[in-house]
Amino acid sequence: MNIDPTAKISLKANLDFTNPAGVYIGAGSYLAFGSTILTHDMSRDLNKPVKIGKNCFIGANAILLPGVELGDQVIVGAGSVVTKSFPSNVIVTGNPAKIVKQEIRTSRLGILESA
Repeated sequence: MNIDPTAKISLKANLDFTNPAGVYIGAGSYLAFGSTILTHDMSRDLNKPVKIGKNCFIGANAILLPGVELGDQVIVGAGSVVTKSFPSNVIVTGNPAKIVKQEIRTSRLGILESA
């Protein structure tokens, strides 16, 4: 796993240990309780990395599927299922997740500064 030392991960977050080399978490990002990072899918024999940029916030019980890449300063709403990659400075939510707000700014731990 490649986790920046300034990233914070809840003790109840779930990181995929089947393909741990595929987990990348950027500086100042935060994974809330129950959030899940999946880097493999056994049903499709798929192993793809998941990359989370800097100062991102992954909400409680959100799920990031294999191959997802999030840019910097992305907020993922609680309970969202992220099936595709998203650019920087957005808020995504839903199942499947979609952009609900653009041009946002976050500080350390993905705290929203302006919208």
